[in-house]
Amino acid sequence: MPGKLGGVEVRIDTVETWRELDDAIADAGWCRHESHPRPTLVFRGLAKSSYTNVSSLARLEGNYAKVERHLLRNFRKYAHKAAPGPEDWDWLALGQHHGLPTRLLDWTFSPLVALHFATASWPEDDAVLWAVDVVQAHRALPPGLKAAMAEEGSVVFTTDLLAEHAEDLPAFDALQEEDPFVVFFEPPTLDDRIANQAAVLSAISDPTCQMDDWLRQHPDGCRAWHIPAALKAEVRTRLDQAQITERMLMPGLDGLASWLRRYYSPQSTSDEGSAQHEGSMA
Repeated sequence: MPGKLGGVEVRIDTVETWRELDDAIADAGWCRHESHPRPTLVFRGLAKSSYTNVSSLARLEGNYAKVERHLLRNFRKYAHKAAPGPEDWDWLALGQHHGLPTRLLDWTFSPLVALHFATASWPEDDAVLWAVDVVQAHRALPPGLKAAMAEEGSVVFTTDLLAEHAEDLPAFDALQEEDPFVVFFEPPTLDDRIANQAAVLSAISDPTCQMDDWLRQHPDGCRAWHIPAALKAEVRTRLDQAQITERMLMPGLDGLASWLRRYYSPQSTSDEGSAQHEGSMA
């Protein structure tokens, strides 16, 4: 039913069982497109229903938009050996991957991966699963980007395709005609973590416009499912049985240690969940 969550007017459904949740995310009737035989959704999980879709750049507060270019310039200067790719978009993706404050948000093609991040922490709090129809979102693109997407026949951009039309963030912002627009793109496969999480990133043409603001203006292109705290344990069990765990999504010793810590921790309130960055995919 229509409602509000985090101040965003979207369709919100509260699910009470795993079966309801599974049926909800499998229902792609609201995002079918003749030109795309498969669902065109990306997902994002938030471990607390009070969390918002705000970029890490905006969390710096103050005049954060002014420091964006300085952050990226210095990241490229000091991390030059990483060499993720030739484009600014490659460097932005690498920075996001390693915790640099950026305007980007993490998404995934997999609802189960998003549910992992919604349920891996804060067992005592309600969670939220977001879904956005990227084809519908890209209908608001400026003509050049829209034509490029149509010619490519894809549902999301690559960093190369984005760079053909906007070599950097100032050029990207300059494409905005009236209202801010959002693009969804796949980051380069910097490591197995990005591949295993089926990672997607979003960028808005105005760093001061947050995804919640944009969704408020385009409510027909998104859905949100409210997951009560009482359901988290069941969802978590299902995901663990399917091997959707830290061990698989974050290959390496850090992911292994996180998986073991969660697996052997009692299901009770703790400060451990606060270490989970909201929507901390990829």
